[in-house]
Amino acid sequence: MNLAKNTMSWHCLILHLPRCRIFRVSTLYLTATPIGNLEDITLRALRVLREVDVIACEDTRHTGQLLQHFEIRKRLIACHAHNEEASSKGILSLLDAGQNVAYCSDAGTPGVSDPGARLVEYVRSNSDHEIVPIPGASASVALVSVAGNIGRSFAFEGFLSPKKGRRTRRLEELVSRREAFIIYESPFRVLRTLKEIAEIDSSLRCVIGRELTKQFEEVESGSITEIAGMFEARDTIKGEFAILIAPGVCDDQSEEDTDA
Repeated sequence: MNLAKNTMSWHCLILHLPRCRIFRVSTLYLTATPIGNLEDITLRALRVLREVDVIACEDTRHTGQLLQHFEIRKRLIACHAHNEEASSKGILSLLDAGQNVAYCSDAGTPGVSDPGARLVEYVRSNSDHEIVPIPGASASVALVSVAGNIGRSFAFEGFLSPKKGRRTRRLEELVSRREAFIIYESPFRVLRTLKEIAEIDSSLRCVIGRELTKQFEEVESGSITEIAGMFEARDTIKGEFAILIAPGVCDDQSEEDTDA
């Protein structure tokens, strides 16, 4: 057999085969970033950000500052609440091309009161690429850790509707459950929200965290009326807030105790 001639024949055959689009299975990393203190970033998050091909983020300027602090240089693309659907298609194209992509919101965990959920849904529905969570700092979990006894469970609500009627109805629903719940609020609406909750039930307990993990971090605890009065007395209110609301008396029995 003439091996040289046989090899040449196979080579010619391959050259004339129709071109096919071949997708590689890549990975989308939903990467949590610090909520204030840069020391809270995880070693795993840093490794992922260094190793991926592209970083998609809610704000390229904000994430760019984070990467600069850790001396990481990567291509950045924007994917925020206003372009998430269109940007998801572009990110899927990158994954299809064999590139690994990390997604970061401005602070905390993507998809938790932040963009990211639509991206995950689009990639999962239209491909077999891996989607991997890279957990990290969380304002809600940080607040629970210093809240003391709040019962056996809590609900995470995040940001409430800016519309008064819808917001009030939702607060009434949450309070009626008689379990702890957590909301996020801006400095411009926090006093109004505290007063609305106090009007629904003045016996509720409140633990409020302002600027958690940052230089001027503050955590206050008391009845909802006490906390509302405390912030009403201030000349100015600054910072971002996480607010935990719990019944005045919490059931601290474990399920094991209840079943005994």
